Amino acid sequence: MNGPSLAYRVREATSSLRVRLGAVPSVGIILGSGLGPIADEVEDPVAIPYTEIPHFAVSTVPGHSGDFVAGLLDEVPVAILRGRVHYYEGYSLQQVTFPVRVLRRLGAATLIITSAAGGLNEAYRTGDLMVLRDHINLPGLAGLNPLVGPDEPELGVRFLDLTDSYDAALRVRALGLGAELSLSIHEGVYAAVAGPSFETRAEVRYLRAIGADAVGMSTAPEVIVARHERMRVLGLSVITNVAEPGAADDEVSHEGVLSVAEQSEPGLRGIIRGIVRELGAEG
Repeated sequence: MNGPSLAYRVREATSSLRVRLGAVPSVGIILGSGLGPIADEVEDPVAIPYTEIPHFAVSTVPGHSGDFVAGLLDEVPVAILRGRVHYYEGYSLQQVTFPVRVLRRLGAATLIITSAAGGLNEAYRTGDLMVLRDHINLPGLAGLNPLVGPDEPELGVRFLDLTDSYDAALRVRALGLGAELSLSIHEGVYAAVAGPSFETRAEVRYLRAIGADAVGMSTAPEVIVARHERMRVLGLSVITNVAEPGAADDEVSHEGVLSVAEQSEPGLRGIIRGIVRELGAEG
């Protein structure tokens, strides 16, 4: 293998960040397309561009600013990834998921991961929220898995059980918070695709047939690595468009996705802050 091992690179990035942080984060948060404003509410923030962190890949997608923000959110120490990188940008899945391993080494035991997603369930409407109960990782089923590569026991087991990847207690509380905030919120299955093209009508029919409620171009690889690192996971998606395979819909665009995500972000922020407060109360 050429170059340092993945475990070594994770240790190096973690060491670089640790000397710059004011507190040990207990919660890690990944913010998807157009969902960055909650990072502005962090108290006593330390904001570090990805370009200054060893081995971090840099996002090239609008709506992903690419900053590591650490500080206090509702008096709970958090570390927020304001923007992510994706496989479709040309990065390997190890690079895409690298920040998750660093979050765990810094001390985060819980990962809240957000995304923009297209609605597949006929009951969903644009602007709704979905709590992830499970996922269908189509690239993973085809062999694109972030755990592919040399076996490094320091990072976790080689053969990982993903049966219950999304924490049941966190899901219940997120749904409850959504109801308290009078949000339109659902619980469903997220289908992960590689992107960057949006789905054809036939693909939408296929995804519905296999049980997916929403589809997006992220999340599943990061959740796999979070589980590899023994983190509790809460997944939240904003439904930014609804696929109607038989209708003459308007053309889907990334600009439209960002617009809806930004409009729905306050409700998502309310759920995240409520979850963080409860995690803080748990100690």
